[in-house]
Amino acid sequence: MSYLFGLCIIPLVFKKENNFALFHAKQGLIIFVGEVAIIIISVIPTVGALIFKLGFLIFGIASLFGMIQALGGKSTKIPVISDFAEKISL
Repeated sequence: MSYLFGLCIIPLVFKKENNFALFHAKQGLIIFVGEVAIIIISVIPTVGALIFKLGFLIFGIASLFGMIQALGGKSTKIPVISDFAEKISL
């Protein structure tokens, strides 16, 4: 559930000893921050709406991919997102 909006906070707070949960929570956190950023950018006239639609499509696909991998018990890195996620230290 780490890939659904702000739910990534739960494993970051309560499952710090579980590396699998932290791996997916960190990627979910990057996706969540990206979604918040595109919501903020969406207030820009004309271009904002395009960025909003494109961004939510990209982050939606990344979230779906992450959920499928997590449910399958795999720790597959999502391109670009995992690069930022690896820099998060708790």
